[in-house]
Amino acid sequence: MLKSIYARVLVSAFCITLSSAEQTNADEKASSSPSRHVRLLAIGNSFSKNATRYLPDIVKAAGDQLTFQHICIGGCPLEKHWKNAEAFQKGSTQVMASAWSALTAEKWDFVTIQQYSMYSFKIETYRPYAKLLHDYIKGKNPQAALLIHETWAYREDDPLFKKTMTQQEMYWRVRNAYETIASELGCRIIPSGDAFENARTDPDWKGVFPDPKFDYKRTQYPDLPDQTHSLHAGYSWKKAGNKWKLNIDGHHAGPAGEYLAAAVWYETLFGKSIVGNTFVPNHIKQDKIMILQRIAHKTVTENIRPPEVNKLH
Repeated sequence: MLKSIYARVLVSAFCITLSSAEQTNADEKASSSPSRHVRLLAIGNSFSKNATRYLPDIVKAAGDQLTFQHICIGGCPLEKHWKNAEAFQKGSTQVMASAWSALTAEKWDFVTIQQYSMYSFKIETYRPYAKLLHDYIKGKNPQAALLIHETWAYREDDPLFKKTMTQQEMYWRVRNAYETIASELGCRIIPSGDAFENARTDPDWKGVFPDPKFDYKRTQYPDLPDQTHSLHAGYSWKKAGNKWKLNIDGHHAGPAGEYLAAAVWYETLFGKSIVGNTFVPNHIKQDKIMILQRIAHKTVTENIRPPEVNKLH
């Protein structure tokens, strides 16, 4: 049985998505552990949209149930989410503020927050907004566990790394910021960023970016570099007028990254192993799914992180 409500409103160049989905799998073989029903409200942006894309499918395949709503504004930092919540408390009916009516629509088991990826490595951007959101959410839903979604670093060949830091430096700084804020608020982390980094360094998954065999300057449509094992969206061709242009999205997750993040969310929210889950997205082969399941499981259950992160402590 599947019930879904999906609405999209474009306001001042921001896309707000409110979605609700409840899924059951009573007719399929149940997993070895008892079925569980989780009520989840995610407050985020395109990265939380990436991370939850395959979550309902994973939950369904496991024989569990999910009630899900999403306050999602593209490129939205914690500060803007707080200002919208504050406006809602003052009676604003503006669409971005009224989205916060979702907070009291259910007795949520979990509510998640996260920072905008371009601010995620700047800890000063989390304060005081993370705590203000925490206090407001807990005031309205004292039974809910607030979780901090640790977003991922960009791909190694993202243009950002030509200007400032390296990919590893971004990961360390993002991880340190999320860990610090989670400690201050007494919250658990959903370690998507750790899983991405673990996959990046895993010998069974590790990809090479940029592709050393690809001529990026002389390439012609529709040629693309080798993006095997990319967790990010990566390179694609876009038409600009009458010409094709090779563009990179090293920020957002591609199908493999979306699956990995959803697997991490499933393990964190449901307390069950993703290993052996039968859902396989169309664009990912079964043998790759097995690797991603292993990485997600170890990241969550064993708190596995690349050793370099210890340099922050």
